[in-house]
Formats: sequence, structure tokens, C-alpha cells
Amino acid sequence: MPGDKLPTEAALAERFGVNRHTVRHGLSALVKEGLVRTRRGAGVFVAATPTDYPIGKRVRFHENLIAAGRKPEKRVLQVEERSATGGEAKALLVDEGDPICAYHGLSLSDGQPIAIFESLFPLTRLPGFTGALSETSSVTEALRMAGVSDYTRATTRLTAVRASVTQALHLQVSEGDPLLRSTGVNVDEAKTPIEYGRTWFAGDRVILTFEEP
Repeated sequence: MPGDKLPTEAALAERFGVNRHTVRHGLSALVKEGLVRTRRGAGVFVAATPTDYPIGKRVRFHENLIAAGRKPEKRVLQVEERSATGGEAKALLVDEGDPICAYHGLSLSDGQPIAIFESLFPLTRLPGFTGALSETSSVTEALRMAGVSDYTRATTRLTAVRASVTQALHLQVSEGDPLLRSTGVNVDEAKTPIEYGRTWFAGDRVILTFEEP
């Protein structure tokens, strides 16, 4: 099954009655064909079919994955209230030092991690948002509870980066593996920023597609 770990080289050699060099050569061929992937210090795993993930005016994680025939799941890593940095304040059109809610989480498709994310929300515009988010892991529902009935994507920027130690741990990849970072701002119906988000997608597990505006 996708994501399953293969037996060790020694176990495979014993099972099939061949030497470890033959096993190593066979695994290298499977890696080149994209059928398995290696993770430094962890072993060899069955590769999964990449998840189609559309990015358009309305980006809704659960709806996107369900439409792609996948089972969506989100895991909350941390929710905290803190002061906005200069760059975050500029993106959200608030003052530096204003209170924000920072939501850190992990997105999964069919049980496999595909992205780690950080979403920032201006508490001066969204009173009670942190409490609402603690009741539900759905940003859409938490925003509704805070008075935002609808929101859309205003900007999206994609950048190729390398996985840090922490990102690699959460995404079950190797440090330095390629990730695709999406940075975007969502706005309410009055075109006022209500979310500044950064998402790091595992490069070999998603296919990002852009919808026509």
C-alpha cells in the first residue's frame, strides 16, 4: 500500500534468495521509476500517487481533496496568540505588534502527510477567533463563527525551497528534500485581509493546478 515501509535489504535478500547487491540494484531501479522513495535513516517506502490540489479563488482543503477522491485530514500542531511581525502586519494590513492568532498544522491525504502550514489571523478584525478555532479545526467554520461568512484568495506566490529538519520530521521526508511553498492572502467580502498563510507542500506528493479566475 502507498506509504508502507519495505523490508530491509537483508530481509529482502533472504526472502528472494539473492545477494544484497542485487536487492540494492533493484531498489535503485524502483526509485528511478518513482515506485518507491527512500528516507534517510528510515528506509524505503512505497510511493503514493500525487494528490491533485487546485489553487483558485476559493481554496478549501477538505473540498479539494474530496473532489480528488481522497480522504482529507488536518492535525493541529499549535495554536497561539502573539504579536504580528513587520512582514506579517504588512500582509494583513494591520500595525506591527497587533495581536494575531497563529495556527500551525499538518494536512494529510489518505493518511499521508502532504503539507505543513502556518495561518495567521488578525484578532483586531476577528474577535473570538482563537476560541472558535479551538472548537473546530476548520478555518472556514471558525471564520464563520467570528463573523466572516465568505472569503476568497487575493494573492498566491509559489517558491521552491528545501525541507528543514522540523518540516522533514512532520512530512516524513528527508532534510533537504524539495518542497513547494505557497504564500497567500485571503480576504473577506469587503476585500479586507483576514488570513495570511504559508504552506509547504511535499514536492512529490501533490500536483498543484491553477484554476481560471
